Amino acid sequence: MSSVACFLSRALLILGLALGLSACASRPQGVLAPVQADPAAASKVDLLVATTRAPDPAPGVYFNGERGPNLSLDNIVVSVPNQREVGSIQWPNRVPGDPARDFVTTKVSSMQPSEAKAWFKRTAGKPRRVLIFVHGFNTQFADSVFRFAQIVHDTDANVAPILFSWPSRGNIFDYNYDRESANYSRSELATVIRAAASSPAVSDVTIMAHSMGGWLAVEAVRQIALQDGRVPAKVSNLILASPDLDIDVFRKQVLEMGPQRPHITLFVSQNDRALRLSRLLSGRMTRLGAVDITKEPYLSQMESATGITVLDLTALQNGDRLNHSKFATSPEVVQLMGDRLIKGQRVTDSSLSGSNSLGATTLGAGQVLGSAAGAVLTAPILIFERN
Repeated sequence: MSSVACFLSRALLILGLALGLSACASRPQGVLAPVQADPAAASKVDLLVATTRAPDPAPGVYFNGERGPNLSLDNIVVSVPNQREVGSIQWPNRVPGDPARDFVTTKVSSMQPSEAKAWFKRTAGKPRRVLIFVHGFNTQFADSVFRFAQIVHDTDANVAPILFSWPSRGNIFDYNYDRESANYSRSELATVIRAAASSPAVSDVTIMAHSMGGWLAVEAVRQIALQDGRVPAKVSNLILASPDLDIDVFRKQVLEMGPQRPHITLFVSQNDRALRLSRLLSGRMTRLGAVDITKEPYLSQMESATGITVLDLTALQNGDRLNHSKFATSPEVVQLMGDRLIKGQRVTDSSLSGSNSLGATTLGAGQVLGSAAGAVLTAPILIFERN
């Protein structure tokens, strides 16, 4: 292909994605300004938010997409309306939002590290689990807050939820800036992970990361392993949803974590249009979140992979328009995360075969294919895990 043709194809792809995301630009600013919510019309999600973003003085914005000098901690309580579809975020059309139908906040306050213990006691519940979420590319601060609140609410996973929000400008044309901002934030994310894992009050830690946040999360865990000699035992699960990560780099990162690493779950989809753009911008290197696990060389690689589960969501039709956020927008996947993954359970145990807890009409009965690498077909989700 000529250089002109390459340029045109890239421009068209970028334009298509920009048009697909244009709805975000019409949202009002300042949606995080706290309002009073009616407890009968909404549920509350109590978040600890750690961010490397720069503070923003605009009312209801709090942090922008630039890089801050320090790690900031905030306590944000999000009100989620009762009348809504699982997997959806109902954005306010104007400020202030209506708690009966919109996502709004009821509290936004800065925190000191010494206050985190009291927050944990208030939110953790009996399992004493921590869930750390790392958002992806093209995500403004408010997007990261409301998306994580939606995930926590819809999974009903009984965890203490920590959002790690890194400096993304929330602009489709700032891909390289966002990627460097992820690199900028890995030591701070490692600090948050260490603090959670070292607390005697915490039983276990699950890290969930989306898109470019997958690179940041894997790098932070790898950094801890290299600096401390191992990943903390309490960091039991690493969930990577549509990871925007070079597959060769990922393979090396996992090896450098050492044998005492967390179980890794990957959500992949071959029709992920956002990762098609990322592949184009990354020298046509395959992105981890877009691999076809039914074909070589990935099928053979699963035979030697230990501690890794891959869930192929390609066939799901109820995700977002770019097929990049199915892990959060698909009700089936949201329920699967809440029922199993965030609790550290395997998705290929006996209860997913035959009578499925998620409903036979939704996922179908499981069929185990192969021997060394178990491929469990639960239509429309294809699950690969070594037996």
